[in-house]
Amino acid sequence: MPKEKKEKLSFQLKTPKGTRDWSGSDVLLRDRIFSTISTIFRAHGAIQLDTPVFELKDVLSGNYGEDSKLIYDLQDQGGELCSLRYDLTVPFARWLAMNTDIKSVKRYAIAKVYRRDQPAMGKGRMREFYQCDFDVAGQSGDPMVADAEVLRIVSEVFENLGWRGRYTVKINHRKILDGLFEVCGVPAEKIRSISSAVDKLDKLPWSEVRREMVEEKGLDGEVADKIEEYVTLKGGRDLLDKLKANESLMGNAKAKAGIEDMSLLLDYLQAFDVLDKMWFDLSLARGLDYYTGVIYEVITEGSAPASLSANQNGGEAAKQLQRSSKKGKKADAIGDDDDRSDDPSIGVGSVAAGGRYDHLVERFLPNAQMPCVGISFGVDRIFSITKARMEAENQLDSPSVRRATETDVYVMAFGGKGFDGMLPQRMAICKTLWDAGIKAEFSYKVKSKLQAQFKAAESDAVPYAVILGEEEQAAGKVKIKEMGLPNGHPEKDGVLVSISELPGELKKRLAMAHLAEVVGKTGTLNVKDSGGSGSCQPQRQQGGAAAGAAAGAAAERGGEDGR
Repeated sequence: MPKEKKEKLSFQLKTPKGTRDWSGSDVLLRDRIFSTISTIFRAHGAIQLDTPVFELKDVLSGNYGEDSKLIYDLQDQGGELCSLRYDLTVPFARWLAMNTDIKSVKRYAIAKVYRRDQPAMGKGRMREFYQCDFDVAGQSGDPMVADAEVLRIVSEVFENLGWRGRYTVKINHRKILDGLFEVCGVPAEKIRSISSAVDKLDKLPWSEVRREMVEEKGLDGEVADKIEEYVTLKGGRDLLDKLKANESLMGNAKAKAGIEDMSLLLDYLQAFDVLDKMWFDLSLARGLDYYTGVIYEVITEGSAPASLSANQNGGEAAKQLQRSSKKGKKADAIGDDDDRSDDPSIGVGSVAAGGRYDHLVERFLPNAQMPCVGISFGVDRIFSITKARMEAENQLDSPSVRRATETDVYVMAFGGKGFDGMLPQRMAICKTLWDAGIKAEFSYKVKSKLQAQFKAAESDAVPYAVILGEEEQAAGKVKIKEMGLPNGHPEKDGVLVSISELPGELKKRLAMAHLAEVVGKTGTLNVKDSGGSGSCQPQRQQGGAAAGAAAGAAAERGGEDGR
């Protein structure tokens, strides 16, 4: 019969720009980030909220300033104009407005959001990405207390992610910004647009920001120069003292209120023992329209563009951008949809950001009186930086990192001539381990070669094997073998334990291995030593069992060289 002709697809099979598939070890690493963050959220008393992935267009419009153009609009669905959610904050405010019986709440959400931003996939800048949000809503205490707790949560998250000493939390206050703009002479109708320009100082040099203010937004040049005197100021309590001594600022009601808030906030941050992580930065503006008080964002190496980090002036940065962008085509041929991972003018950006938004709920429910403050963590950017660091520090080759599954035990069997594969027995052992909450797998084949079973375990970096043998099974015993032990190790060939003690012994060994991994990251204690990770001592094998152990070790070595 003639072969059936296959029709070619009429389109290129790929994911949309700015999106990706997640699988294997990447998913496990991302899930660990989720778990770390959500555990801290719950420790602070938050409940989880899940809202629709799309909202009515009217709910989202008007809340994001110049970024509103990045919202994905959907086609008309039965008369309802809808858009994909841009963040998790506005949907939370909409939910509060619809549930008026709630007077105060701590809420967290972990979900995808969508922005038609310029993608830079290698730097975690996506069009579909996860955010992890924590917010405190309602009149539940005195000023700045909730703000301080949110910033304490920021510190807890990054310390627990292993970022100690490698991140900075920039803080500012919208009232201070608005006040200094008024003091400098910015017209009221231009304050929001000038604030958006100042917010670009983490991406552009002052010369470029000033040009935008004057040439594009029509601000007087002398006013822009006055703004520069303020927005270049950074520090801690010393900066706060300097602002308090500024008669012009203290004579402005907005600036004075913001300065008083910041003074109180720094005291509370000191009480929470996180003040040393904070950096008071008057250039931080946060372009979103709904912020009303304290604002903050978390930065790390790679947050700023390479061209700006090198302290180049605007002209040289532009030249470098042109040189790097050409690659055989004109720089201006790069469109808004093209990936810019290799563009030195684009950095990772902030990895978390937030602030106080006291009037957002009122946009949906007038006179709602529902002040809010919160933080949003950009998981994809955190993932991108974490993985890059691990790669630079040669951590990606460690079994705990390269694992594509969370399987802890691979159950296998070995026998001599006439061996039937012991499939029912392997299934029974797996059932016992599953009942005990231990993650286990086995081969579906009735008769699977021992080497193939070891290869399956090694490919997924499974830390332990449980090996069944006919003689051991008759004696009610199985062997536990820790994978990857060096030749000459006393437990290289495994240890025998009774089947009844198997779950408990595995749990003990897994707990010890986990503790060694956690403590090892701190560099304070090494739990594992040359004597092995468990308390069981090796037992001599007799007869055919000894041959099975030797064969198992040989099979493992076949895939273990170079580990």
